[in-house]
Amino acid sequence: MAISPTADIGANLQRLRGMRGLTQEAAAEAAGLSRAAYRNLEAGLCEPRASTLVALAKALGVPPGDLLRPAPPPPRARFRSKLRLKDRPRILHDVGRELDDYASLERLVDEARPYLLRNFSPPEGRDRARKAAELVRERMQLGDDPIFDISGLLEDKVGIKVLWLAIASDGFFGLSVAEDGSGPAIVVNSWDRISVERQIFTAAHELGHLLLHRDEFNPDEVAEDIDAEREADVFAAHLLMPEPRFTNEWQEVRGLSLFDAVMKIKRIFRVSYRTVLHRLDEHGLKDAWPRFMAQAKGRLGRSLTRTDEPDPLAPAARGTAAPEPLRGREPFELAPSDFDPDRRMRLIRRALDDHRISLSRAAEILGLDLRKMRDLHQSWA
Repeated sequence: MAISPTADIGANLQRLRGMRGLTQEAAAEAAGLSRAAYRNLEAGLCEPRASTLVALAKALGVPPGDLLRPAPPPPRARFRSKLRLKDRPRILHDVGRELDDYASLERLVDEARPYLLRNFSPPEGRDRARKAAELVRERMQLGDDPIFDISGLLEDKVGIKVLWLAIASDGFFGLSVAEDGSGPAIVVNSWDRISVERQIFTAAHELGHLLLHRDEFNPDEVAEDIDAEREADVFAAHLLMPEPRFTNEWQEVRGLSLFDAVMKIKRIFRVSYRTVLHRLDEHGLKDAWPRFMAQAKGRLGRSLTRTDEPDPLAPAARGTAAPEPLRGREPFELAPSDFDPDRRMRLIRRALDDHRISLSRAAEILGLDLRKMRDLHQSWA
């Protein structure tokens, strides 16, 4: 699934224009082009003349070579997406670029993380997803505590790069990148129409693919393996809600209505109400779904849709501010900045402090315009 040179130019135009907060019309005007001509260039439908390339570079404030910069080879990735998703090549292009930048930062400051689960051997048998989740929690010394910072856990403790990319598609939740190249990595769609609970679950789900389906990573494969997806779902549910703690917490809420009990459990473990209901179904409470939905309609005054998340976690603030301290350990006390990409921000700050990258390069890596990057730089303590 190679990206052509014209597609490379188009992707670079789109990325640089977005960093500067320009519309296609504004970028076209600055370069002396018609909007239609610029749109075709950004879509990769034609190749610009040398004079046009120079004009575009000047309009975007970069050397012409930056527009020609080829994308890294597509990462060996596995998608979690609906088959109708049409923008797979562009998403892989963007992911490859971000991971290439991430790996460059690690090399610059000599701070690569070893992959804790490199030699992990998944168990065999029908119940292997649940058992794998238990082994991973044991390897990470989590006990039966809820996971309060999935991004920090995966990056700092496990050695997996985590990217939160806002992609306007409800057909794409995330993907994972195999260990070779710039991986292992997990990419989560942080689009604001996807609940934070689902984003957290997606991160855990993709970890399941990395561990259980190592031989099935192929960026050209678009068909989903339903059994593999279910296995990754089971892994994620048991990673986020360890069985002993879930059982104990469920006993504590037995005096509440089913709706209130599910809502309390979901907040403790920071999962969707659907994840809790699936676990109850595993425990033999086959009527939990219709009873919960009926109580939810009575409580909320409407039926829940598949995308609804009652009492949702606050949206994540990613890549726009330095991490803020948590006010407490309870899920109700979590700050939105819980989900900041802490490690990549730390690498960028260290590279800037050591004068290994420029402020404009930092802005490019983070996808910010230079003014916002200056504001961020000045805000650091």
